[in-house]
Amino acid sequence: MARNKITIVGAGNVGATTAHIAATRQLGDIVLIDIIKGLSEGKAIDIAEAAPVQLYDCNIVGTCNWKETAGSNIVIITSGLPRKPGMSRDDLLAKNAGIVKDVSEKIVKYSPDSIIIVVCNPLDAMAYTASKITGFAKNKVIGMAGALDSARFSCFLAAELGVSVEDVKCVLMGGHGDDMVPLPRLTSVGGIPVTELLDEDKIAELIERTRKGGIEVVNLLGYSAYYAPAAGTVKMAEAILKDKKTVLSCCAYCKNQYDAGGYFIGVPAILGKNGVEKVIELDLNKSERTQFDKSLAHVKQLAAKIDELI
Repeated sequence: MARNKITIVGAGNVGATTAHIAATRQLGDIVLIDIIKGLSEGKAIDIAEAAPVQLYDCNIVGTCNWKETAGSNIVIITSGLPRKPGMSRDDLLAKNAGIVKDVSEKIVKYSPDSIIIVVCNPLDAMAYTASKITGFAKNKVIGMAGALDSARFSCFLAAELGVSVEDVKCVLMGGHGDDMVPLPRLTSVGGIPVTELLDEDKIAELIERTRKGGIEVVNLLGYSAYYAPAAGTVKMAEAILKDKKTVLSCCAYCKNQYDAGGYFIGVPAILGKNGVEKVIELDLNKSERTQFDKSLAHVKQLAAKIDELI
């Protein structure tokens, strides 16, 4: 039986870490591609040389040649400018739109049957860009954001409560940014609603930290996070490649769902071999709906700018 083939575009911190985690999970053969000669090749060799210690068995190739990506099952787009202190995700829009456009055209040429996971920012707008350029079925283009934001919220909740992160299950919606919409009434710890365990002010404090989670790391390191984004990306890829039917918050195309009108935005969805197999529609209360609509309006503004750019 042929192994799955995973192409990771961009051999920077996020891309290389995604490749390493995917290798340890033995999800398939990996092609790490970058425009900088030597970068992907060196990191691929380094990851491959860890295999005898960590005991994973897959082929890992670093390249600048898109021909080596042909026939990929999944293509993960991490390439693009990362955030630096003082920058918002929106500040990356024009430059990263051009990069995603170029990458998307190459994906169509070499892996027309693949499923795309977009990781670069501004996330929702870049998923929109990849979809528009590839013309792929809407369920085959997905943005990685909810898995990361859920992980951050879970991490903060577990630390606050002194419980295992494995017991925390979060639901988040909306765009990947300061207007994301965590849903505490649907977030649980060992099946217990978090609203039963923490007061409203403490939950609001942790939600705000989650919204600012990316910039917190940027301000400390001077560049974007990569361990947690890579872990979230691999979780999505694994759900697809193993047809796990995993329920995850992710950036998915919504038309009639949530009256979104045809945009990519964070929602809970079922991920399997066909990509997004179902968007789960929640009955949002008035406050949640207001927050979601505000976030959606921002996503629409970014999409309109993409339409002007490309």
